[in-house]
Amino acid sequence: MGDQRHRIVIVGTGLVGSTFAYTLLLRELAEEIVLIDKNRAKAEGDALDLNHGIPLARPARIWAGDYPDCAGADIVVIAAGVAQRPGETRIDLLRRNVDVLREVLGHVVRHTERAILLVATNPVDVLSYAAWKLSGFPPERVIGSGTLLDSARFRYMIGTRLGVDPRSVHAYIVGEHGDTEVPVWSLATVGGVPVAAQTARDGTAGLPGGGLGPEEREAVFVSVRDAAYHIIAAKGATYYAIALALERICRSILRDERSVLTVSTLVRGEYGIDDVYLGLPAIVGRAGVEGRVHLPLAEDEVAALRRSAETLKGLIRSLAL
Repeated sequence: MGDQRHRIVIVGTGLVGSTFAYTLLLRELAEEIVLIDKNRAKAEGDALDLNHGIPLARPARIWAGDYPDCAGADIVVIAAGVAQRPGETRIDLLRRNVDVLREVLGHVVRHTERAILLVATNPVDVLSYAAWKLSGFPPERVIGSGTLLDSARFRYMIGTRLGVDPRSVHAYIVGEHGDTEVPVWSLATVGGVPVAAQTARDGTAGLPGGGLGPEEREAVFVSVRDAAYHIIAAKGATYYAIALALERICRSILRDERSVLTVSTLVRGEYGIDDVYLGLPAIVGRAGVEGRVHLPLAEDEVAALRRSAETLKGLIRSLAL
């Protein structure tokens, strides 16, 4: 990264925001980390706690700031919002969190026109669309965390079932980050072998146990789709894995990696869908979303993706943005 100093501003230092800040420190991604929260004391406490770890990590400047600090930011991560309650769907959060987003962006846009906005607050797809509309930023510079976490859960569950390293599993969840998300089984592979295949061409098992049958695939998907509900019921919130997902997106941006990540972006005609934010594979680099990877989805997957989009579009229409 040379002499260039990268600054990431985190708005909202709840469990997700503070865990993400800690992840940034451990991964040594940004030289400057700014924490903004309505509870100033909380942001100051988090900054002090993180600074005490710098002698054990890498030099960085971490402080509790305010919105003028966005002027020097490469990325502004929006993690502010009310928490998801046990048993509450992500969609139930919408009207409670859109007002929070409106207030935050009113401050952010006064101080930066160059930063990339990365939305983590749920329901992330609808709020990412709202952030695009409310900010006036180009859509390629307004990104939601999308289904990157869902795809990671998907890969983990498949790897666990098959007894292989989840990093060797290539599979996507697309659509809404929520109840209508879509598993792309038709393209899921391990070492180039389709996960849904039962046997290889020569009659031998192509994967441990011969792959995953229909019932096993459904069980895997349900465990992925409902993962957040189980975690929230057990400990109140999810924050470790989403912090890693946010760091992965920021790394691809700051290092201009042009990685293909299933982030939430504006869909403009793909799969017969328009004017909605959905989690789809996108090329993420220094300018934000720099391109798309068009998946050759099966017919039933396209139909499910369109249903997911219609659900979100109905919610967007209700906001009258």
